[in-house]
Amino acid sequence: MKATLKPGITYEHKFTVNKSKLVPALYPEAEEFQEMPEVFATGFLVGFLEWACLNAVIPHLEWPEEQTVGTHVNFSHEAATPAGLEVTAKVELIEVDGRRLVFEVEGYDEHGLISRGMHERFVIDKSRFDHALEKKRNKSEN
Repeated sequence: MKATLKPGITYEHKFTVNKSKLVPALYPEAEEFQEMPEVFATGFLVGFLEWACLNAVIPHLEWPEEQTVGTHVNFSHEAATPAGLEVTAKVELIEVDGRRLVFEVEGYDEHGLISRGMHERFVIDKSRFDHALEKKRNKSEN
């Protein structure tokens, strides 16, 4: 982690919602989801906000040796967004506690607020993380 990884880092990320990010696409094998409204899925909203937080801190890490993984999400999904609208994530790093990073997050579409809350990420050493994952994979195969 670079010395610049400090509270106060902000980032804004934009994305146009397409059909592949709607509720029926979240789990195509789930028949129940196929009957749901065609709106931006909460699961994809989570990923979108994580994407913004990740991009906010990449310049402050020894990327790609250091990366971050999401460890906690606590935010709302307050309004539906159909395909074709642009969504914007606004994130701010508000706490750095060792390798734990806490972000305040907000999401908007062209008509207003769609999400707000907090997100935590943890800085990892990619090679150590991959090694631990491989050990877990091997245990499952035995």
